[in-house]
Amino acid sequence: MATQEHVRKQFGEVEENKLRLEKEKSEQIIDALNQDLADAYTLYHQLKKHHWNVEGAEFRDLHLFLGEAAGNVEAAADEIAERAQALGGAPIAGGAEQAEHASVEYEGQDVYDIRTSLHNDLEMYGDVIESLRDHIELAENLGDHATAQILREILVETEEDAHHIEHYLEDDTLVVEGAMD
Repeated sequence: MATQEHVRKQFGEVEENKLRLEKEKSEQIIDALNQDLADAYTLYHQLKKHHWNVEGAEFRDLHLFLGEAAGNVEAAADEIAERAQALGGAPIAGGAEQAEHASVEYEGQDVYDIRTSLHNDLEMYGDVIESLRDHIELAENLGDHATAQILREILVETEEDAHHIEHYLEDDTLVVEGAMD
C-alpha cells in the first residue's frame, strides 16, 4: 500500500493537451464526453441486467444479443474515457458520479418482462443516440474532428444495436402464444 497520497489531477480540472486543442474547447468537449461516458455505463448496466434476467422461448438469442450489445457499449465507454484523458481531462469513473452526470435514467432494480425491458432499452438507446449526435456537432464546431470521428463510429454501432432491438420488438414471431400451456 502506498505510504504517500498525491492527487495528480482533480476531477473537472483540464490540463493543456498535446493534441493542440485549446483548453477552453477541450473543457467543453470533455464535459460532453463525460456525459457520454456516464450514459454508456448506465446503458451498459441496464443491458447486463436484461442479459442476466431474460427468460422464455427466445432466451438464447436475446441472452447472446444483450451480452454482445453490452460489450459494444463497454468498448465505446473505453474509447470515450481514453479520449477525455487525451484531451487533458479526467474521465468520470465512480458509479454515483456517473449516475449524477448521465442524461439517461436507469430503469431500477425491478425485473420486467422482456418486451418491457427491450422497450426500456430502446428508449435509452434513442436518448443516447440523440446525445451522441449533439456531441458530434459540438466537437465539429469546436474543430475537434478526431473526437467527432470517434463519436461517429460509436454512433453507427449504437444505432445498429438499437435497430436490432426494434426487430426483436416486432410482432412477427414463430412463438405461438399458449403453445407452452
